[in-house]
Amino acid sequence: MTTPVRDLPLLFLGTGSDPASERGVDCPGELPAASDPGLVERARAAKAALGDQVFVLGHHYQRDEVIQFADVTGDSFKLAQQAAGRPDAPYIVFCGVHFMAESADILTAGHQQVVLPDLAAGCSMADMATFDQVEECWESLEDAGIADDVVPVTYMNSSADIKAFVGRHGGVVCTSSNAKRALDWAYSKGSKVLFLPDQHLGRNTGVLEMGFSLDDCVLYNPHRPDGGLTHQQMRDAKMLLWRGHCSVHGRFSKESVDDVRARVPGVNVLVHPECRHEVVLSADQIGSTEYIIKTIEAAPAGSAWAVGTELNLVKRLAGAHPDKNIMFLDKTVCYCSTMNRIDLPHLVWSLEALARGEVVNRIEVDAETAHYARVALDQMLALP
Repeated sequence: MTTPVRDLPLLFLGTGSDPASERGVDCPGELPAASDPGLVERARAAKAALGDQVFVLGHHYQRDEVIQFADVTGDSFKLAQQAAGRPDAPYIVFCGVHFMAESADILTAGHQQVVLPDLAAGCSMADMATFDQVEECWESLEDAGIADDVVPVTYMNSSADIKAFVGRHGGVVCTSSNAKRALDWAYSKGSKVLFLPDQHLGRNTGVLEMGFSLDDCVLYNPHRPDGGLTHQQMRDAKMLLWRGHCSVHGRFSKESVDDVRARVPGVNVLVHPECRHEVVLSADQIGSTEYIIKTIEAAPAGSAWAVGTELNLVKRLAGAHPDKNIMFLDKTVCYCSTMNRIDLPHLVWSLEALARGEVVNRIEVDAETAHYARVALDQMLALP
């Protein structure tokens, strides 16, 4: 007996994988279960008991059962700024990933304590650039005789150690929405840029917005001696891209775009600049998470959109705009596995602990690292 083939629009979690995807995108297991009503009530009670003592931040990629308790939603930098703007709240509960909570700790006052409900909520992209690896890279640039010409630029999606490294070396932090401004500033200070840790954002910004050629950008692989580059390649390059990527945005392919255009006439393809270069070239619009949200909100009723970003946000946008046809760009459904570590049980546990006067999972960046990371963050805030 043969099993009938179902014409499913998606490969649901646990039913298949895409061998063409970049690493870190397998999705075993079932879809997340619905929120336990008892946990929902416990979260409400704990948050009410804490009152103005707690400020809950929720990243756009969080699941709905968590985002319902956020006082503010946004991207990583917006949330860190919001935390800094609430000095009267002694507790900041950051529903996001580790580097975001670090940035919140760096930007908030000393009496405030930042809590990450699950310490396992990391970021694969941020983990692709360690302090020791970046130090080795800088030594290679010194050996090539170009370190004095290089300005380091790190994406917000990096650890506090990497932000501090950049601050020590006269660089700047950037977001997906101000990457060009950060690069313009960097090239006013030096002739070359080391862009950390997302190669795709760096390449897309350099080629599509700065007028560089692909040959102007070389890829530094931290797992190979001298990054797999000759000293001459380093000298000839305008931008040295770190070999890192987002495991969610890196999974989208040009085939994904071609497929959705074939299936949905008149569809608008809207992608994040963390996507691969060939995907961005095939898209209709490219922009940050906030740009994606605003574009969908402003779109006319009846329009169709295939969105290349994290699935929780795409689902939330589809639910909020039923008059528009909003779909996930890829056929394979995949959440950000580390972002989804922050679930309702962890949130309840952290809120109830705070209500008892117990601070759990505090994220605290040491003073020296925080100082130099703040230098790089403040330079971003000072960009023209």
